[in-house]
Amino acid sequence: MKNFTYSIPTVVHFGQGQIQKLGGEIAARAHKVLVVYGGGSVKRNGVFDAAVQQLKDHGLPWTELSGVEPNPRVATVREGIRLCREQGLDGVLALGGGSVIDCAKGIAAGFYYGGDPWDFPGKKLTPERALPIFTVLTMAATGSEMDDIAVISNPETNEKESFSGPCCYPAVSILDPTYTYSLPPYQTAAGTADIMSHTLENYFSPIETNYLADSLAEAILRSCITYGPRAMENPNDYEARANLMWNASWAINGFLKMGKGVAWSVHRMEHELSAFYDITHGVGLAILTPNWMRYVLHEKTQARFARYGTAVWGLDASRPVRELAEAAIQKTRDFFISLGLPATLSELGIGPEYFPEMARKARIDGFDNAFVPLSVEDIVNIYQISL
Repeated sequence: MKNFTYSIPTVVHFGQGQIQKLGGEIAARAHKVLVVYGGGSVKRNGVFDAAVQQLKDHGLPWTELSGVEPNPRVATVREGIRLCREQGLDGVLALGGGSVIDCAKGIAAGFYYGGDPWDFPGKKLTPERALPIFTVLTMAATGSEMDDIAVISNPETNEKESFSGPCCYPAVSILDPTYTYSLPPYQTAAGTADIMSHTLENYFSPIETNYLADSLAEAILRSCITYGPRAMENPNDYEARANLMWNASWAINGFLKMGKGVAWSVHRMEHELSAFYDITHGVGLAILTPNWMRYVLHEKTQARFARYGTAVWGLDASRPVRELAEAAIQKTRDFFISLGLPATLSELGIGPEYFPEMARKARIDGFDNAFVPLSVEDIVNIYQISL
């Protein structure tokens, strides 16, 4: 294990009815907030009304910014910054899933920055200061409610990039599993795939000596395999929704990567798919992940895949190592298909025309230190076998 420092400053209130604590938490940190949300589902499922009632109860004025895109755009971040500056807002409240929270992080960090917010992901700048961020989560997927990472898109340049910084941790997150009851099955499936992908990116690392983190990763994966289908079959299954929601937070709040090196290879490749084709992030990950697994499977990696097969999928450990590894990869692909997710890029109308450009953009120096180092040619090949 490598040396590390671990800190999560986010206060999490988990469980049904915990939104009752939102107003007090905001009032302790801000006086007037920007309420950020997406396409209006939060107004249909009661989340917006509950949050606004909390603001009213604590005498907190607010301004709304709606219409945050599924792959949040830098233009929306700019508009949020403008509203905060012009109206003297000193906090950002995100009502929604990861896209809304990521947009809120961009707004909060951009408020104090003199340049364009695209500088954070585009120029790889680390924000040094941000307005306090508050979240009410409505989808278990990205884990943005408990990490310092945000992913923003720039359609003008076909780019989707991330940025992070300690100031971007939410101050307070409300995690009420009942707020995910209204999610359509397809979004639940995509969210489950996203959680599993975060976990797998941390699990398949060159450093395999963090037994605690690896064991937790295996438990998160087993939990997703158990509760993802249950939540799709019965959207109001509190146990299933609660486990998925907590899985999402722990898959990417930093604990699983402590003492390791994590390259986020599949995520980098998927970000290019989303940038060029604006597809759902979890769907792209579900397609790419099993194909990346097959591509990097060889004699030096097969033992890791075999452990994954026995610990996560319950495969018989007495089987030959290579057989176990291949069976585990097939189990992964079959599971995503069983959730109703597409198995190929062609099902989404995606062809190979931009693969070389996407691969060049996806490939960064971190790929040299990945579980299996990947070249631009390797990335193109993974895209190709995903057709």
